[in-house]
Amino acid sequence: MNKTPSRTKQATHERIVATAARVIRRSGYDGTSVAALMKEAGLTHGGFYAHFTSRDAMLAEAAGHAGAESVAVYSRIAGAVPANQSLEILLRAYLSKEHLDNPECGCPIAALGSETSRQSPAVRRAFTLRFKEMIDVVSRQSQDWGKPGTHDRALATAATMVGAMVLARAVEDEALAESILNAAKSQLMPPSS
Repeated sequence: MNKTPSRTKQATHERIVATAARVIRRSGYDGTSVAALMKEAGLTHGGFYAHFTSRDAMLAEAAGHAGAESVAVYSRIAGAVPANQSLEILLRAYLSKEHLDNPECGCPIAALGSETSRQSPAVRRAFTLRFKEMIDVVSRQSQDWGKPGTHDRALATAATMVGAMVLARAVEDEALAESILNAAKSQLMPPSS
């Protein structure tokens, strides 16, 4: 039995999801039309419903994909250095000018957080799962990982990281944006840094 059509359909589906994950981070949920998304993926608008039951189903899958990419990137960054440096390196990568300037490749929580509360339950579930994973990544970088209070500190750290990025992107003053990121880094850095 020839499995090529099914593989091709799966590859096309994955291409649409990967494109949507980038587009929603760049343009927001409401700024992502099916027609524009399919065009950016190099496909026709008519083919969309061969892959998704609805726009919301696609947005949920794209949000999950974007979050998984982000968690994987920050896990790799933290894992590439000695354990006593991982939180510092993670903070420097997340609260960087590069991340600030490239929301379409960065953390979807910072790019989409303010919009997510108005999305479908499926989109909110995907978002929630990925935020919990982000908290876990931050928690595992703590010198007291597994001890009481670590999860709460990781939650506060992740919330501060996301909030600083959201605010830095929102202000039109470049110097203020940089100050926001630097202030967050200085407050969150482990004591030995």
